[in-house]
Amino acid sequence: MRPDATLSILHVDDDDALGDLVQAYLERDDALDCTVTTTTTPADALDRLRDADTDFDCIVSDYRMPETNGIEFLRAVRETHPELPFLLFSGEETGDVAAEMIRAGVTDYLHKSSPSQYTTLVRRVEHAVDSDGQFDSEAATELDAVGVVGPDERFDRVDTGYADLYDYDADEVTGKHWTELHPDDEVEHIRTHVLPVVQEGGKWTGRSTGLRADGSTFTESKMVTTLDDDHLLIAVSEVSPPDADE
Repeated sequence: MRPDATLSILHVDDDDALGDLVQAYLERDDALDCTVTTTTTPADALDRLRDADTDFDCIVSDYRMPETNGIEFLRAVRETHPELPFLLFSGEETGDVAAEMIRAGVTDYLHKSSPSQYTTLVRRVEHAVDSDGQFDSEAATELDAVGVVGPDERFDRVDTGYADLYDYDADEVTGKHWTELHPDDEVEHIRTHVLPVVQEGGKWTGRSTGLRADGSTFTESKMVTTLDDDHLLIAVSEVSPPDADE
């Protein structure tokens, strides 16, 4: 976040009424000192990003739009602004696009159908632009293994890459409790330090310890964020150990 400055947020949604509503909620919230520029097309938004006189701190975008979708727009943004926080604020079912949006480098995702969606959106924007919560653009390219955990703390679905990290097949992980993929001390850390952050509407990124099927452990880079209906989106990659010769 720029010190002593009003945040500049670019909002993209083809629905004019929703654009006005998002702008009103973000600008009137006392905790978020910001101005919102709303556009109805990704093409217009990209033109504004190219404007040398404009410096945006965050983008909030819809997913399904007539010209393109939010992930294609995100990829275009990442070509010129690899570290700009980018939030998808969409009615799209997350499980259908989760892996794709993580690989494209999305900072966070919020489902439009949540009853407290606008209050949560303010918190997510705050977290995205805060220096401690900003997405690591280098890690974003690696976080391409994705799992979704349901309200019962068991995996609803995982992609093949996620299961492979822990030496399971994807159908073996589905239905497992997330604690089965971490040693006991790491489970305690996640319950104490990670889950409280995401349950309050934030996003946690950092390193964790994974537990493979054979009982061995490995270091993982991880992102955890909340989705709609009290689900959690977890994206991971294995962190290679330092070269012993270095």
